[in-house]
Amino acid sequence: MTPVDSLVITTGKVVLFHYTLRDPAGDVIDTSSEGPPMPYLHGAGNIVPGLENAMSGRAVGEQFEVIVAPEDGYGPRELPGPQSIPRNAFPASAPIAAGMQFMAQPPGGPPMPLWIVAVQDDEVVVDFNHPLAGVPLHFTVEVIDIRDATDEEQMHGHPHGADGTGGHDHGHDHG
Repeated sequence: MTPVDSLVITTGKVVLFHYTLRDPAGDVIDTSSEGPPMPYLHGAGNIVPGLENAMSGRAVGEQFEVIVAPEDGYGPRELPGPQSIPRNAFPASAPIAAGMQFMAQPPGGPPMPLWIVAVQDDEVVVDFNHPLAGVPLHFTVEVIDIRDATDEEQMHGHPHGADGTGGHDHGHDHG
């Protein structure tokens, strides 16, 4: 028997799911098990493509495992790789630590994310690759709930909370 379309994951559905993400060695990188399930709008690119593809057609209560190749996750590692830059390239008041993400503004180019790999005295090692670039992602997933997205969620391209009523303001800079 085939599930009713409204009960399976298709484009335009808001999906709530629990996940555990492990690296190839089996070490846990991230999990939602200690908190509420994670919501996302299916078909809007809210999650890595390989996981979104694996979610298509799933029903509430389904549990599954999927290995997402780097090309369908955070991409392959690209050059130039980690580089040292002077600490004074960052605002003096900015706290910096390994694992933090910043937006870099190259001369004449668009802003691009960079991640701090290490902090060493007056040098900061940064990488333009996401920390999980080049890593196969091992997901264990449980689909908790599926609902239709509201018109506003469809327009904004992401869910507004578990039930669609969690308001937020796109018009103000919160930074």
